[in-house]
Amino acid sequence: MIKSMTGYGRFEGSVDGRNAVFEIKSVNHRFFEFQCRLPKGMGFLEEGIKQLVSGYVTRGKVDVYVSIDEDENVASDVKINHSLAAGYVSAMKELRDKYGLADDISVSSIACYPDIFTVSKPQENVESLMALVQKAGKTAINEFVSMREREGEKLKADILERTRTILEYVSYIEEYSPKTVEDYRTRLYEKIKEVLSDTTIDEQRILTEAAIFADKTAVDEETVRLRSHISQLETMLLQDEPVGRKLDFIVQEMNREANTVGSKVCDTALAHKVVDIKSEIEKIREQVQNIE
Repeated sequence: MIKSMTGYGRFEGSVDGRNAVFEIKSVNHRFFEFQCRLPKGMGFLEEGIKQLVSGYVTRGKVDVYVSIDEDENVASDVKINHSLAAGYVSAMKELRDKYGLADDISVSSIACYPDIFTVSKPQENVESLMALVQKAGKTAINEFVSMREREGEKLKADILERTRTILEYVSYIEEYSPKTVEDYRTRLYEKIKEVLSDTTIDEQRILTEAAIFADKTAVDEETVRLRSHISQLETMLLQDEPVGRKLDFIVQEMNREANTVGSKVCDTALAHKVVDIKSEIEKIREQVQNIE
């Protein structure tokens, strides 16, 4: 199924008794680029999360945000910097004696200085924490993938509609291009007849000139290749794998053939059709840039 490179998914709730948030979003990018924001001290989870996400995404700039509340069942270890505390007490006593202040030094007044305390917790088990992240991420990633698939279907429908329009223009060019040769032969004949007046006209020379003109303006090969490229593009849109880069290449080839046709046609109406074809190809190219 065709997928867009744009998507968003989020989970917020309780997992294994802890509140967790897993948010994932992506935008267009030539390659797979991953960024992750994690709570302080949980950076060791990033590689595991990247591997989890890369199982669903092959191309795009992906941003992931994860938040996990601390485990209240894990006891904290609080240590006191006694030398620093002694320094604070000594300084406060000096202020008391020098300025005749009330002696209100207490534990609560010393505790106002947070740098006296160092709070630490034992490192959490990596495997159990990663299992928690995976549970939280599953819902968010499923929502994220579903959105990319829905957007992909819209892109596919739009591209297929535009290829049908291009084929209509190509059919018009294929039908009317040969008529320009006949028109050229007629104009050439009338021009020579006007110039030479009563002199006998060399019919073979006119046929030769018309043949040269036909060869220069023939677009059969280009329209056949253009139809082939469109067929390839439509086939790729039905594949169940990332095809964005291949589609981008095919669109470049389509544009190349359209440019060649444009350089050959001499009729104004046909030239307008070529412009219409190139316009549709450019719109397809813009859409392809969004496909994984």
